[in-house]
Amino acid sequence: MELELSLEFLRVVEEAAVAASHTMGEGNAHKSDQVAVEAMRQSLDQVPIRGTIVIGEGERDEAPMLYIGEKLGAADNGQAYPEVDIAVDPLEGTNLCATGAPNSITVLAASEKGGLLNAPDCYMEKIIVGPSSKGAVELGAPVKDNLKSIARRLDRKIEDLVVIVLDRPRHKKLIEDIRGAGARIRLIGDGDLSAGISAAVLGTGVHAVMGIGGAPEGVLTAAALRCLNGEIIARLILDTPELKERAAAMGIKDPNKIYNTQELAYGKNIIFAATGVTDGNLLRGVRFFGEGVRTHSLVMTMTSAKVRFIDTVHLERRPDVKVRFQ
Repeated sequence: MELELSLEFLRVVEEAAVAASHTMGEGNAHKSDQVAVEAMRQSLDQVPIRGTIVIGEGERDEAPMLYIGEKLGAADNGQAYPEVDIAVDPLEGTNLCATGAPNSITVLAASEKGGLLNAPDCYMEKIIVGPSSKGAVELGAPVKDNLKSIARRLDRKIEDLVVIVLDRPRHKKLIEDIRGAGARIRLIGDGDLSAGISAAVLGTGVHAVMGIGGAPEGVLTAAALRCLNGEIIARLILDTPELKERAAAMGIKDPNKIYNTQELAYGKNIIFAATGVTDGNLLRGVRFFGEGVRTHSLVMTMTSAKVRFIDTVHLERRPDVKVRFQ
């Protein structure tokens, strides 16, 4: 599955990124999200799969979305297309795209049927660390204890650590605790998925991500971390009777369960694909030039243990087109 579909999913996130990039800087986050959703839906309907969205972004803020339970994929015409579960965020960082700020991406993760957590679009409490700190953190532990454990694994002082936290009022106590322990903080307005990937990649200067973000981003992060050997510890925040009832209908028996990476993305075959919309820490944004469009993407496959950074030039269909190096 990974080999056959990785390039198909690359095309999906590329087309969504190009569509969203046309709205960059317009100041209309809803429009940016809408065009990314429409482009991704249209592209997914051309992929030879029987796909189901199992978790996605948009319900919490009534934004445009690929809805949970939506069926996607090309008509099989009697062929045995594989059943695929999909976690998706057609445009992570809608406000980032709307304002031209860094780290807006289009992203999806896919696995065989039953391979990704099926859950509502709710909030999720999470801690994300890289490979060296796997097994060193606990979701219920004091912040200082977790930071001590991370520092010990990395053979450095707490003062040397950088923790990414979403800049939200709900994180006031968390920020105070991190600062009180002596670690440094990088506050971000949006994009905790990109932050989570950065924590698992050496050389980014990020050592952990802490706080409450979206559950779809948590599942997508888990899929990426299965490929990068990082770790996420997380708990769904099911704080209304409606959310608890819906989660139960999706097969979530314990609303207080703490999930590890493999429990969020437990498939044997996992594909993760993302394309930059605006320039970021890992991916460059979409660039337009006279002969076409250039995109920069990340595609990871777990079983084959491949992490690919793909620079693609999408040429205009005309007889005098020229390819420029750089």
